[in-house]
Amino acid sequence: MATALLEIVDLGEGEIVLQRAEDDSEPLLRIQFSDEARDYLMDNGLEVAKVMIQAGMQAAASINEKERPEDSESRARTVH
Repeated sequence: MATALLEIVDLGEGEIVLQRAEDDSEPLLRIQFSDEARDYLMDNGLEVAKVMIQAGMQAAASINEKERPEDSESRARTVH
């Protein structure tokens, strides 16, 4: 997979996206905070979204390191 520069953009109204920089394609990830969550976060939604994205990327990297290529195709996944 080619390396791409990514950016996190706050679109306002509680919506934050992860997208390729300088690209008009659909965002790779959307995080939408409810009004109640935004009130609770007190203008810190972007910082929380950054941590969420970083944690997700670290988890994905960890999972990829543990899986062998032959296992990934034959094994069913369940998300809880």
